[in-house]
Amino acid sequence: MSAPQIQWYPGHIAKAERQLQEQLKRVDVVLEVRDARIPLATDHPRLKSWLGSRERLLILNRLDMIPAPARQAWIDWFRSQGDRVLLTDAHAGTGVAQLSQAAQAAGAAMNARRKQRGMLPRAVRAVVIGFPNVGKSALINRLVKKKVVESARRAGVTRSLRWVRVSEHLDLLDAPGVLPSRLDDQTAALKLALCDDIGEAAYDNQRVAAALVDCLQALEAQPLSGVTPTLFFDRYGLSVDDTGEAYLAALADHRCQGDRERTALMLLNDFRRGSLGPIALELPPTA
Repeated sequence: MSAPQIQWYPGHIAKAERQLQEQLKRVDVVLEVRDARIPLATDHPRLKSWLGSRERLLILNRLDMIPAPARQAWIDWFRSQGDRVLLTDAHAGTGVAQLSQAAQAAGAAMNARRKQRGMLPRAVRAVVIGFPNVGKSALINRLVKKKVVESARRAGVTRSLRWVRVSEHLDLLDAPGVLPSRLDDQTAALKLALCDDIGEAAYDNQRVAAALVDCLQALEAQPLSGVTPTLFFDRYGLSVDDTGEAYLAALADHRCQGDRERTALMLLNDFRRGSLGPIALELPPTA
């Protein structure tokens, strides 16, 4: 089975990116949300050029899905790169209060400048930006404390830009997920597919599930990853003795009456729901 080739850039993303660059003129603070399982793969290569000198907070969402030592390693690494980083779990609400406080504090300089010009203070305007399905809308709903934007664990739910008032001190712009128009780094693209941070039309489930097995096997040597030598046997009663493709076929016979597509979906869904335990697919370069 050949390695999966993954490309996805639907029309609504291209349109939203054009609108986003126009709206950025009104924004004081940027809340960049990445998937804590793959913080490097969810780094948009053009984002910094879009943002210019605006204040930026880096949010690693889904902190519950990676081991605690990996969380600390990422915090230390990003801070060493000069980034202001926060970890959140949008679905449980963890870290959301700190995020709100940090966003308002980041906008304080804006109101200080307004005061110097004899202008009244106003609410800080922040944009929530990141790849599809990294939890941007869920974070906004948590910040507002009610469901004001559509949120689901699949890519492409948010398709247009919308301003949302959090409080008299903070306004948020909810933007659709952004992606590079071409995914030249196919290793990163595979990680997007594994974490469901890209549309399902972009990949073949069986190829990606086989690649998941290979990827987790390779991570056994990394203590911070959370992958244990008995992970697959503990979950499915069947150890990995060969390639991911061979394991997919064997597991299909063992659990799903030979149905490889059903088996592939089982593997992918178990990983995405955290049923295999907290796993960091990426670790800091210095780890």
